[in-house]
Amino acid sequence: MGGVAVAMAIVNLLPVESLIDQNISHSISMVMALLISAISWNLLTWYFGIPCSSSHTLIGSILGVGIAFSLLPNSMETAVNWAKAEEMGISLLISPLFGFSLTIVLMFVIRTLTKKTDYGDNLFKEPKKNQPPPWSIRSVLLLTCTGVSFFHGSNDGQKGVGLIMLILIGIVPGYFALNEKISPQSLSPALAQIETVIHVIDSSSLSQPDRSKLWATQVMNQKLISAVGGVSTVSSLSKEGRFEIRRNIVVMDRNLKNIVGKEEARVSEKDKKTLKEQLTVLKKITDYSPRWVILLISLSLGLGTMIGWKRIVKTIGEKIGKEHLTYAQGASAELVAASTIAASTYLGLPVSTTHVLSSGIAGSMVASKGIKNLQPETVRNILIAWLLTLPVVMVMAGTLFLLFRNIF
Repeated sequence: MGGVAVAMAIVNLLPVESLIDQNISHSISMVMALLISAISWNLLTWYFGIPCSSSHTLIGSILGVGIAFSLLPNSMETAVNWAKAEEMGISLLISPLFGFSLTIVLMFVIRTLTKKTDYGDNLFKEPKKNQPPPWSIRSVLLLTCTGVSFFHGSNDGQKGVGLIMLILIGIVPGYFALNEKISPQSLSPALAQIETVIHVIDSSSLSQPDRSKLWATQVMNQKLISAVGGVSTVSSLSKEGRFEIRRNIVVMDRNLKNIVGKEEARVSEKDKKTLKEQLTVLKKITDYSPRWVILLISLSLGLGTMIGWKRIVKTIGEKIGKEHLTYAQGASAELVAASTIAASTYLGLPVSTTHVLSSGIAGSMVASKGIKNLQPETVRNILIAWLLTLPVVMVMAGTLFLLFRNIF
């Protein structure tokens, strides 16, 4: 229900040019390196009960493969979309700090509002053993817990969808390059408006690299106009033609966003708005996922939680703070986590549910009795996993990619 914006952010980490330059054996090498690296690190940290970010793991694996591909002797293209990687990096860095800080603020607000009530006393006391909470508190907790689970699925689930689509597009691009539910000829009006805006851009004031990008983009747009004209269904296109359309749309989208964002392009706000709207129309045919992929990831996410929940749950619930979680602490951390993840999903950015929720609980402990209320060993392990995940998985994925590439 969260859409596919986060999934497409994962797919677009590896620019489409790097995929089409590989033959099938190289694509299989990429897939195996991604999967083995991501699964191995996730299993290792799960075994030791360390909350590890699947977002960092997946993104690190993709970056490792992309960097390794860029280092190959015959590679002429940058195989990592660094602009997209920067967006994700900022999101992953800021979200735990945001969760930690906002939970402290929320705890203070709840304490202030309920200070002189019996309800407040129940909220800030340790739950009594083997005694269920009052129904009013239980209702709040059910709501906040469900919110975390739902938005966790909407964001982390999309990362799985993005990985599957990356694999499908890399191995069988002719079948999954374009959304068959969109008619190619329906893109013609959008392409015409984009053509008009391209002619408005002042190329004389652009740098030589940007000028070359603009000219190449204009050629791509004209090719697209010819390719989709009179074509009512994706199945009417050849497999090579489908991927060529996808390539041109993705590259054109990236080039135009880069160019119009610069002052020297001298593009009016009206033209920028037109360009953004029409590019969104074009990307409906490239930014999609088959329903079976979404259902497969949903099932996997649910089964994985059912089977492997206990180790991580014990760490999150019992080992971050020195005291048992109160109802107020749990509800505050969950509410902040759900809100942060929901906002990130809306913006199309991957965020670490693990780190947002862990930092929220840490914030609730600090709000209760100060920083001395945290368990140093658990916090240290989480921080080490946070710092090590990206570099370790990048090196692992890059090394495996180069190894498999030579084998296959």
